[in-house]
Amino acid sequence: MSKDSPGVTTAETSRAPLQVARRQQLLAALQRDGSMRVSDLSHALGAAPVTIRRDIAELAAEGLVRRVHGGVALLLPDDVPSAEELPAAGRNPLGGRALGMLVPSLDYYWPDVARGVESAARELDMRVVLRGSSYDTEDDQPQLARMVGRMGVDALIIAPSMAAPTAERTIEWLDQVGVPVVLLERTATAGSHHAVLESVVTDHALGAAMAVRHLTSLGHRKVGLVLDANSPTSQHVRRGWLDATTECGLDSDATVVAVAPDTRSPERDTVLDGVLDRCQATGTTALLVHADAEAIALVQRCEERHLSVPGDLSIVAYDDEVAGLFSPPLTAVRPPRRSIGRAAVRLVADRLADPDRPTHRVVISPSLRVRGSTAPPPA
Repeated sequence: MSKDSPGVTTAETSRAPLQVARRQQLLAALQRDGSMRVSDLSHALGAAPVTIRRDIAELAAEGLVRRVHGGVALLLPDDVPSAEELPAAGRNPLGGRALGMLVPSLDYYWPDVARGVESAARELDMRVVLRGSSYDTEDDQPQLARMVGRMGVDALIIAPSMAAPTAERTIEWLDQVGVPVVLLERTATAGSHHAVLESVVTDHALGAAMAVRHLTSLGHRKVGLVLDANSPTSQHVRRGWLDATTECGLDSDATVVAVAPDTRSPERDTVLDGVLDRCQATGTTALLVHADAEAIALVQRCEERHLSVPGDLSIVAYDDEVAGLFSPPLTAVRPPRRSIGRAAVRLVADRLADPDRPTHRVVISPSLRVRGSTAPPPA
């Protein structure tokens, strides 16, 4: 058996030669400069930031370096390593890692997703850096770049604006950023080969179909659809509604299909009144409405017009953010918001543990909560 080469640890003999050389170059750079940022090491060594961070984690576990915010420093003889830096059997290698999370709203839908992320991250001793964007943003990339560069996050869990004029450029940047990226309720491809980015999404089309099947099981033969003009989910809800009406033998052209404007629009009440007028004109007895705010507004318009819900019109809301708190409590499709967040953290953890694993896309089913706003159609 040959002896180990001078200056190479026993642990390194089992590593690939490229990794051993990179680790030696990293240590040499620290011997020269004392401390360095991950971005600088990535440039100097020609390796992706995620690769550099993995090397740093291994060297810290061996007691050769100490991790600092955004980088690494040489462990001097007088330094006392922290509990995180000390090697320990069974210690969680993800402990202390930071997850950058960017969502388009902090007051609707996304708070529960964030709670799922926080809960799963806490179990892995990871921390979450949460930032809010907007559905109307022109460019998400500056915020994302700050999280990776200045805040030193180890991964991104995000719902970028796919309607922004810079969306394509942002996706290309995410594909090359060098840290694990998981999209929330979004899917995307990047590059000439259309490489798929990892994602966790709700099967919104299935949720819409569940609502239609519930209404048809009650005897409704004309089930209309009202959609939120600004939600990227609307396209999936429409697809599920159309597939289910066809499957159930309903005529989708003989009922109501409408798009509700933003709550700030002066045309909103007029549009909702038009929906109810068309329901009466077409004999539509049930509506699937995305999202809760639009469903609640429609019920209130029904009350003003002395129409009964569910006596004259059954309504199913899509989102179930506040639908169950209304009176009557609204039957609603509930996306698995916390599960979406937890699954995203799991994808990040698996990617950090195995950077070469195949790309994963997770699809989670929503649930239907039957309450007081649906009933058989009037005789």
